[in-house]
Amino acid sequence: MIGLDATPPKLLYDEFIDDLPTLGGLVKDSTRYLMRTTYPPITIPAWAVMVTGRTPGELGIYGFRHRKPGDVRSSYIVNSRMIKDPTIWDTLSRKGMKSVVVSVPPSYPPRPIRGYMISCFITPDPGKMYTWPPTLKRELESKFGPYLFDVIYRTEEKDRVIRELWEMTSQHFKVLNHLMDKGWDFFMFVEIGVDRVQHAFWKFFDKSHHKYVPGNPYENVIRDYYKLLDKELEKMLKKVPKDTAIVVVSDHGAKAMKGAFAINQWLMEEGYLKLKEEPKKPGVDIEPEMIDWSKTIAWGWGGYYSRIFINLKGREPNGIVEPKDYEKVIEDLKDSIKSVKGPNGEPWKTEAYTPQELYPAVNGDPPDLMVFLDDLNWRAAGTIGWPTKYLPENDRGPDDAVHDWLGVFTVYDPEGRYSPGDKGEINIEKLSNVLIDLITP
Repeated sequence: MIGLDATPPKLLYDEFIDDLPTLGGLVKDSTRYLMRTTYPPITIPAWAVMVTGRTPGELGIYGFRHRKPGDVRSSYIVNSRMIKDPTIWDTLSRKGMKSVVVSVPPSYPPRPIRGYMISCFITPDPGKMYTWPPTLKRELESKFGPYLFDVIYRTEEKDRVIRELWEMTSQHFKVLNHLMDKGWDFFMFVEIGVDRVQHAFWKFFDKSHHKYVPGNPYENVIRDYYKLLDKELEKMLKKVPKDTAIVVVSDHGAKAMKGAFAINQWLMEEGYLKLKEEPKKPGVDIEPEMIDWSKTIAWGWGGYYSRIFINLKGREPNGIVEPKDYEKVIEDLKDSIKSVKGPNGEPWKTEAYTPQELYPAVNGDPPDLMVFLDDLNWRAAGTIGWPTKYLPENDRGPDDAVHDWLGVFTVYDPEGRYSPGDKGEINIEKLSNVLIDLITP
């Protein structure tokens, strides 16, 4: 199972297919789906949804980080211990089958598995224990050095990003080739570098991006990275037995980012959020002491979608919204945010939901409202003090791409259970059953 984080159908199924002898050949000979991802369309929780068949609400995972209850900014990072439902490899382990699982988010800290595991990009650093069994870490580091989990990609140092991406990905495939020889029934890895190269270089590649400049020196970086993956996969797949089913999958897609919408400035303008005084500089994070809680109804978080929290009496330390008024406040907020237009008055396709509207169960620490701006073309900025609500850039550093609803899912099945061709859409929550059916008789 080849996991390519954030790979969009536009690239793998169309623009790059003839440049990729290995991946392109697999795709052409496979059953091809457009994979409909999760609400929210984010790496965490999407991979966890894929391998458990549970929704984000059932898992209690609504993003990479979650708000600590009762606080404005304090948060905690999701980790593997939050996954209570069985994964594909858990199910296979109970059937006596052996798995190799590498970099599937969220997998830090690594959990016991019948086989081998390397944790994912949320691993704090390679000094931590990141393998199962623990002895695997020493074995790998003696051959390949400390594992490279991620790169810094929100930076203007583009040449450094390229150098570190190529170094990381090359090391990953050396490790994968080593693990290929361990013996396994199920082998799954996720390459996070695809997501990083797209966020860092989309405006240089996509001719429809509002910042695209023809003939720029980084125009082919994304294409060249896919070619790197293709060459590495060619070597790796030579070790795969001929009767092996091969799956290529992404957790969501990617597309051009048009800008960032300052959600908290909008909440201030609409009368939902009140500060004690105006910020003295742009790009300021909201701190609890800055807020006039006696007049604040709601505040928000930024990201690829916005999470909005209600200052609910009895739940928040300084709550003013009476529980009996909660539903009305939510409905008013939804109506207001969905009526927002773009910077030139153009209509937006914005969606806003409570978690209860999206999921059959809502666990963990959910937001009160989940907002997806203009069909994801705009991300949300949580900072304040800007001269406009419409920011041309991500407020957290250079970022050219946003996530998209459709990813890829292809199945190459030498036993002929899945015939080649385009089969329409498939929901990410259904993939675990498809995969288990492929593996088990």
